[in-house]
Amino acid sequence: MSDQDGFRFVASPNFIDSVIDYIEAGWLTRTDRTTRLLAKRHAGFVTDLDVYTPKEFAREPVFREFFHPRGFGMGAASVIRVPTGDQLVFDVERWIERGPIRQDAVARLDSLRPHLAGAATMSARLRLHTVRAAAQALETVGLPAAILGRRGRVLAMNSGWEQLLNDRIHDGPRLALSDPAADRLLARALAEIAVTASGTPRSIPLAARDGQPPTILHLLPIRRAAAEAIAVFTSLTAKHVPGLSVLEGLFDLTAAEARVARGIAGGSTVANLSATFGTTPATVRSQLKAVMAKTGTARQAELVQLLAGGALPTS
Repeated sequence: MSDQDGFRFVASPNFIDSVIDYIEAGWLTRTDRTTRLLAKRHAGFVTDLDVYTPKEFAREPVFREFFHPRGFGMGAASVIRVPTGDQLVFDVERWIERGPIRQDAVARLDSLRPHLAGAATMSARLRLHTVRAAAQALETVGLPAAILGRRGRVLAMNSGWEQLLNDRIHDGPRLALSDPAADRLLARALAEIAVTASGTPRSIPLAARDGQPPTILHLLPIRRAAAEAIAVFTSLTAKHVPGLSVLEGLFDLTAAEARVARGIAGGSTVANLSATFGTTPATVRSQLKAVMAKTGTARQAELVQLLAGGALPTS
């Protein structure tokens, strides 16, 4: 696991139902058991009585309300940090009828820990190799790209992406954009991916600046290896309205939305488009609203400027 937003687990067959119940009942946030374990920073296994005093253990709700009714008494766990930035927690729960975990049992678990750490590190490196290969594959077709992990942390980037660092991109705890308005859109999109575990593709406009053309950042959610999203930059340099297929691809528009976008950019009104497409003005306005939301524009004039390769909105 890395954090609650990125929690993943595997469990033995006799414990998996309990883990699912633990998550669904909200115990990830209702108890400080894991927080105390992480705070120990111990390179080995620790028991619940290593992180709780006997009095604290006796009154801690997670034991009284969750583990004890299921027949479990107390556990031993260890944290291993791997190159992806994830923290893996290996947890062993003991049947309550067998009593507290003895130190000789902890010693045996500690003897296994180097093997667990080696396997976890090798797996993490293989995942990193996979995401780096994906970034390089996009480099071959001329696209600046980065592979993002949980909460928008950059796991890998290609050389095209590196050239944009400190100009349009800030690399920190999460991917950030130098354009404040665009960065707010990016933060919302990353939050959606973290919360929904899926999200939808987003296209985020960045204004032209310092002689550079306006640019679109495409955020494509994925669930592969350690990655959660691919971020790709596309520059808008054309001085004419892009074709329908290009509009659909650049801004994740539906076919109907792309027709409305191209029509508005070409000087048509809502009434004209309604008559041309054989739809109601309300339908065209609804599609136009969706187009403006996806392109990050607030007014039709901004949409026209964007689609013609002009200055993008800055606020």
